[in-house]
Amino acid sequence: MANMDIATIAEAKALAPAAFAKPLRVRLLRAGLVVLFAALTGWCLYAFDFSPMRVLEGLGRLGRIFSFMFPPHIWQSWREWAEVLQGLGETVSMAFLGTVIGAVVAFPLALLGAKNIMPFGFLRLTARRGFDALRAVEQIILALIFIRAFGLGPLAGILAIAVSEIGTCAKLFSEAIENTSKKPVDGVRASGGGPLQTIRYAVLPQAMPVILSITLYNLESNTRSGTILGIVGAGGIGFLLADRISAYRWPEAWTIIFLIILTVYIIDAISARLRARIIGKTENVH
Repeated sequence: MANMDIATIAEAKALAPAAFAKPLRVRLLRAGLVVLFAALTGWCLYAFDFSPMRVLEGLGRLGRIFSFMFPPHIWQSWREWAEVLQGLGETVSMAFLGTVIGAVVAFPLALLGAKNIMPFGFLRLTARRGFDALRAVEQIILALIFIRAFGLGPLAGILAIAVSEIGTCAKLFSEAIENTSKKPVDGVRASGGGPLQTIRYAVLPQAMPVILSITLYNLESNTRSGTILGIVGAGGIGFLLADRISAYRWPEAWTIIFLIILTVYIIDAISARLRARIIGKTENVH
């Protein structure tokens, strides 16, 4: 059978097409899935009041909004520039502090969720379900809760990012710890090292570059998230952007958006260089 060519297979299909056809159950299942997908799509379009005319009208209004992009608005006084730059600084600081706090708290929790560190399945599964619970709540919802508790301002945004980062970083850190090689672990244990020495000298040197890379990437991501949190009242540049949009000051809003994009580009470039250096140093050591 393995040596049969295409012509032989085609001839066999022509002689006995039923033998090569999909089973009836499989065909019915596929047809049912197609019908279900089509019905769900149609219901969503109906429920959301979708129509070609509505899309065309929306695209026309969107085009008018985009027309305010150029030329960008340039503020004429230092006071106006200072307000925007202060908002950008608050957003970056909010992302930095939230990421650092979340990563620091997540690191010891990640040890509880790593199966090569925590031998007790109950504790490990409890820790992992806790990570999932923290990740399940969006940052914007956390921000609204913390705004209610601590008031408007960057503190609510920092806490929202930090709590979300605890769940995300703990999960990713634990996976990085689990994916380490067992050979250094066996070497430390063979030389008489205990559990703490094994973690310190065998596991962490392998996992730390990945952990630092994850933290840097999350910092970049949280800078974007900080803008959204500012829109709901957590301070930063998002608050200024929401204020300009609500007042229909679109030229200023687009300039703020350009500044946000530029800030993210700069952070991304710095983060990429740091990640490359960290990974490169690790490869040189090995």
